[in-house]
Amino acid sequence: MNLILATGGPVIPNFGGGAASYACERANRIFCWNWVSQNWSGILWPALRQHVVLTLIAIVFGFVISTGLALLAYRHQWVERPVIIVTAVLYTIPSLAMFELLEPLPGFGLSRTTAEVALVSYTLLILFRNTLTGLRDVPDEVRDAAAGMGMNAREMLLRVEVPLSLPAIIAGLRIATVTVIALGTIAALVDDQGLGVPILTAISNDVFKTELIAAGVLAVALALLADGLLVLAQRFLTPWARAAGHRS
Repeated sequence: MNLILATGGPVIPNFGGGAASYACERANRIFCWNWVSQNWSGILWPALRQHVVLTLIAIVFGFVISTGLALLAYRHQWVERPVIIVTAVLYTIPSLAMFELLEPLPGFGLSRTTAEVALVSYTLLILFRNTLTGLRDVPDEVRDAAAGMGMNAREMLLRVEVPLSLPAIIAGLRIATVTVIALGTIAALVDDQGLGVPILTAISNDVFKTELIAAGVLAVALALLADGLLVLAQRFLTPWARAAGHRS
């Protein structure tokens, strides 16, 4: 990256476009809209897309793994305790330490695999607990009614227990998604992608902070958008909850 030296001032990044276009940067203002517009397609938009992909991969794999474990623990209660212990230990490991532990392993290194495995590990405890709690909170009288209608265990699970567990499951997804979006910025230390890249670049520059602010705001906006979409998904998938709310 080229640099220019403002007269009597600090070193300011030169983002091209002529003196008029980076007057804000030369003045060392807190936020420069012209920098955002000039670097949206080259820096911010690609980083945002990469962050979405990073998040989706982690959430999908985490959801599949945790749901499988929750269903197993639901049928076999002894499975719950060891899963809780292992996932709780993974959840408490600081992200930087997790990257350091994974990086030397064969097939990992400074790669997307290292970032994704770490992010997936932080979703397991949240998703496992919420899914298992949702399944166990289905009222016994509902199960009895389903059994009286001739449903077998598989039909009862798919048609009764899982649908009634959706509020708890989606609540876990909301927490896990916001967590992954936040931790995904740190994952840029091992995988040079996502919103963490411009954030870390800006942190290394003690002068120009627009890149940090812009990328940080995008990360927050992405978390809010994802949370809102999950809320809408819950309302769409659980119409009976809305009806119950209207009656009350």
